[in-house]
Amino acid sequence: MELQQFYYDNKVVKKFLYATMFWGIVGMSVGLLLAFMFIFPNVTDGISWLSFGRLRPLHTNAVIFAFVGNAIFAGVYYSTQRLLKARMYSDFLSNFNFWGWQLIIVAAAITLPLGYSSSKEYAELEWPIDIAIAVVWVAFGANLIGTMIKRRQRHLYVAIWFYLATFVTVAVLHIFNSLALPVSAFKSYSAYAGVQDALVQWWYGHNAVAFFLTTPFLGLMYYFVPKAANRPVYSYKLSIVHFWSLIFIYIWAGPHHLLYTALPEWAQNLGVAFSIMLLAPSWGGMINGLLTLRGAWDKVRTDPTLKFMVVAITGYGMATFEGPMLSLKNVNAIAHFSDWIIAHVHVGALAWNGFLTFGMIYWLVPKMFKTRLASIGLANFHFWIGTLGIILYTLPMYVAGFTQALMWKEFNPNGTLVYGNFLETVTEIMPMYWMRAIGGTMYIIGACVMIYNVVLTIKAGTDVEDELAEAAALTKVSKRRTAGEGFHTWLERKPVQLTILATVAILIGGVVQIVPTILVKSNIPTITSVKPYTPLELEGRDLYIREGCVGCHSQMVRPFRSEVERYGEYAKAGEFVYDHPFLWGSKRTGPDLLRVGGKYSDNWHLNHMYDPQSTSSGSIMPSYSWLIRDKHDRSDIKDKMEVMVTLGVPYTEDEIANANKNMDEQASKIEKNLYADPDFAKTYEADKKYAQENGQEFIEMKDREIVSLIAYLQRLGTDIKIKETGELIPDSE
Repeated sequence: MELQQFYYDNKVVKKFLYATMFWGIVGMSVGLLLAFMFIFPNVTDGISWLSFGRLRPLHTNAVIFAFVGNAIFAGVYYSTQRLLKARMYSDFLSNFNFWGWQLIIVAAAITLPLGYSSSKEYAELEWPIDIAIAVVWVAFGANLIGTMIKRRQRHLYVAIWFYLATFVTVAVLHIFNSLALPVSAFKSYSAYAGVQDALVQWWYGHNAVAFFLTTPFLGLMYYFVPKAANRPVYSYKLSIVHFWSLIFIYIWAGPHHLLYTALPEWAQNLGVAFSIMLLAPSWGGMINGLLTLRGAWDKVRTDPTLKFMVVAITGYGMATFEGPMLSLKNVNAIAHFSDWIIAHVHVGALAWNGFLTFGMIYWLVPKMFKTRLASIGLANFHFWIGTLGIILYTLPMYVAGFTQALMWKEFNPNGTLVYGNFLETVTEIMPMYWMRAIGGTMYIIGACVMIYNVVLTIKAGTDVEDELAEAAALTKVSKRRTAGEGFHTWLERKPVQLTILATVAILIGGVVQIVPTILVKSNIPTITSVKPYTPLELEGRDLYIREGCVGCHSQMVRPFRSEVERYGEYAKAGEFVYDHPFLWGSKRTGPDLLRVGGKYSDNWHLNHMYDPQSTSSGSIMPSYSWLIRDKHDRSDIKDKMEVMVTLGVPYTEDEIANANKNMDEQASKIEKNLYADPDFAKTYEADKKYAQENGQEFIEMKDREIVSLIAYLQRLGTDIKIKETGELIPDSE
């Protein structure tokens, strides 16, 4: 049979590899800065774009989409060409994928610190960037499928199945979760509200972990582990069961992020049931990966590449055992909102994603530059300091999580909370935050050592941009199954049918869970006393979103005695019907705010934002001094209200027309309340006099950002009235 000569495109793989290493250091460094902010909360004092609330989504986006995303593309572009015996379908699409993705990352790095955020976990980027992500992702998928069409290999290897499922599912998740109505170029409101928004978001959020951080990396595992070990995959049959059961079950598990919340009970229970089932396919994949190394354990002891891969697969197994365990309601009641979840997430991120990426880089770079790794010793040093870094990061966070949960729930014999002051739990776990910062530092040192090693390797090698290869042309593929051919063997040579079946598998769970919650009104009972936010409160809520307050404060009181005692009446689904987006939160670094309205004076809130330690001794909340001094631009309030009307919020035409007047009246009342504090009045008048004497513009307090934020905070939880028994008062009363 005549062989055809062609060239693999190594250029795009190298570009993605370089981007992986660069953005990895950037994303991890931001994370390390955030870790130190827990210890030194005012380290970036007064710099709005370096505040914790704005940098946290930058860290998660940089690590997930910049570091891991570029690693996925590097591995997929390298392995796909060799598995299909074909150059990528289009060099233009490959380059469009690379440069488009880098521009998206740069846009995120600019907009998130400036406060342009939708606040939705792992989907904080605003609508123009969301559109760009969809376009670039479709270009990637077209390139992938186009390469399959012109392949020279009859059957699609298991890694390709995972790449296909990743492309299809991420596209569906991203598009549906990002549906929003724009107000301006960088402001939009989620198309969903409250409970519905929460369900759609965690359908996306959980499956972003599943289909961006897991399935593509399983594909990379199925390619690079056998290559590095020079061994075949342990079980072909197990890989089939692993793939189909994983992609079908994973999509159902999202509601386990919302247990004991205002989400309908049936949706919570579905999430729990499928999360438990998820343990089987997840561990099936781990076992398949580890047993692929059978007979190669001597090589594992000497080859740092395989060491990274073994720890990565082990980390995957640990994280995917812990995930189903955390979805059990009795365990989730303890762990949720605590640092236990931070530990769980970072076992997966640092070990599974990080170490598999490092192992892939150590294997790929010498291959692509036709040389040997410059220093085995440095690679081993990276492995050990990275492993120790993971341990020193995660173990203290587990301890911190257990400590928080136990302190939050402990009662005195007389029925009062032992630790009634939330700050007591914060000060207790400060040593664990120190250890986390040390562990994170060690992990980054290891990554820097890797980059140095890679640079030395590249300098010693030969740059081959287009690698010559040859393979026989693929003869015409029969559309029908041949005699004795199994269904899956037939399916492996039919990329269109494989893609369709994978799409059906991932859509079933989403449709069953989300459609009834959106369309069946009885799932979210209304409370007529719940009214839309006033214009000033709506503006204040947008400031709350801009500053990333939801990253540290939840707005979801669960129906536990400890939470009701600490925060007030537990949350009802009907309270959130006008919340676009929902702000239930995932972590309590600070206390829950659902019932904070009326709990403190306006002066307390102003002082708390200006100097948190002055009102809450021992607080690790940073100062938000710019809120007190900056004028608030409320010029687009009418546009915001009109968008809200389109989304179903019942603002009247009269309310929209008089929005500015109503805002001014409410702001003036808050300003008057602030004057009740003699110290405030004295300082405010002195500042006003100084500005007038020096010809400077003086911003009236009612026009400043802090007043809008106070209006929002004072509204929270005040729409429903509770009897002393804790019973919701009916509308007739």
